[in-house]
Amino acid sequence: MENEVKTPPQLPGSNITVFERLSNSVILKLFVIFVLLLIMMIPMSLVDDLVSERKNREQQVSSEIAAKWGRDQVIASPVLAVPYDYVSEVVEKDSKGKDVVVQRLEQDWMFLLPSQAQVQTDIKPESLKRGIYESVVYNSSFTIKGNFAGLDMKSLPVAADRMRWSEARLVFGVQDVKGLSADPELEWAGQKLPLTMDVRNFQLFNNNMAASLPLTKGEDTKFDFKIQVKLRGSKSINFLPLANHTVVQAKGDWGNPSFNGAYLPEVREVSDKDFNASWNIPSFGRKLPQQWSGGNDRLYRFSGMSLAEADFDNYIEATETAASVNIEAATDMDMVQINFLPEVNNYQKTTRVAKYGILVIVLTFASLFFTEIIKKQRIHLIQYILIGAAMILFYSLLLAISEHLGFNIAYLLAAVATIVLIASFIRMITKDNKTALLFTGILGLFYGFIFVLMQLRDYSLIVGTVGVFVILAILMRISTKVNWYQFDKQ
Repeated sequence: MENEVKTPPQLPGSNITVFERLSNSVILKLFVIFVLLLIMMIPMSLVDDLVSERKNREQQVSSEIAAKWGRDQVIASPVLAVPYDYVSEVVEKDSKGKDVVVQRLEQDWMFLLPSQAQVQTDIKPESLKRGIYESVVYNSSFTIKGNFAGLDMKSLPVAADRMRWSEARLVFGVQDVKGLSADPELEWAGQKLPLTMDVRNFQLFNNNMAASLPLTKGEDTKFDFKIQVKLRGSKSINFLPLANHTVVQAKGDWGNPSFNGAYLPEVREVSDKDFNASWNIPSFGRKLPQQWSGGNDRLYRFSGMSLAEADFDNYIEATETAASVNIEAATDMDMVQINFLPEVNNYQKTTRVAKYGILVIVLTFASLFFTEIIKKQRIHLIQYILIGAAMILFYSLLLAISEHLGFNIAYLLAAVATIVLIASFIRMITKDNKTALLFTGILGLFYGFIFVLMQLRDYSLIVGTVGVFVILAILMRISTKVNWYQFDKQ
């Protein structure tokens, strides 16, 4: 018995394993939560992909409707075209293989733009539905009045007797002839003339219509004209100012128009139900000369790009030219554009909300972590993951419901469903009604804050920054109530 070795008593806490120490480590848990937040960014990116997919589907449906109703329309003043004969010389091989100069009689065109043009339009937009998707279309009526000051006879490319005045044409065009709801009406010097499609002689517009003019000499080009058109279209309507001086007056039954392009209206009146706008455009911004010869190419290149959503920093202006006259073709950016924006763009708003997604998850996880520390109630990482999954599912709910009920109602329903789900889950974890009610208030504050930011277009940055600053100050204040060194002794 005297030789029996006595085992010394174990010190308190010496039976705690390394794994248990790590599992209780606050620093380790913070690191794991940080890694978990990084992982949460993967499903958040999938939410962005889902929104883009649904938005693309909406655009596809809008394109299908536009193909049947009428696409974005472009309206411009008419162009006076007079053919002329000229002699060209070419070098050819004769029967003996020698180069000989051969003269040929060929034909080209002289073009003249109006001196004055006044465009008046009455537009009646409406929404067409296909399934759950809507597309903005419109019916419109145009009256284009103006006059030609006459050709500069000294600038003719040939002698006046080579001008074929009797074969002169007045050329007018629209972007999509499928949108014509009636035959255009033309008056030249008070005389009504028929307009017919001309796909052989002219490429000035996307679709060219021409009328034969009763001219006998160059002075006959000094006449007034009037064109009336009834036109259907989609999304936007565009005016290309070709005259030396152009006045555009537009009114419509739409409370959310967007004025874009090269010129903003001098006068605009926009109410909840309609708008009225007018433009006064001189010729200085026009790329075309008042008259030219030989250039029968397109006067403009229209891409149909919505300038209301264009990235102007990355926009590259087209510089395609008509080779025979070396003039630039006009583009969308040289036109007056009126976009008929939908009253509520659910996909755009959902995308904006999703940008704040990771911030809401960070703040929620921070609240959970401080609840653990203060209440001394363990929350497992699996439970963090489930709460994060519920918060990500909020955006899918928002997107799905907004396609049927609108954004505001969808946001309310998705937020309430998410808050109730997470709060009840925390109640089951902590067995504490006060903690569940606390998180109900915290999540309600977060989602309410994001909703307010969605309504503040111009002030969202300042309000959002101040809000996050206040939340950070609150978290810093709460952190001072915790004795962080006690965890190092465990």
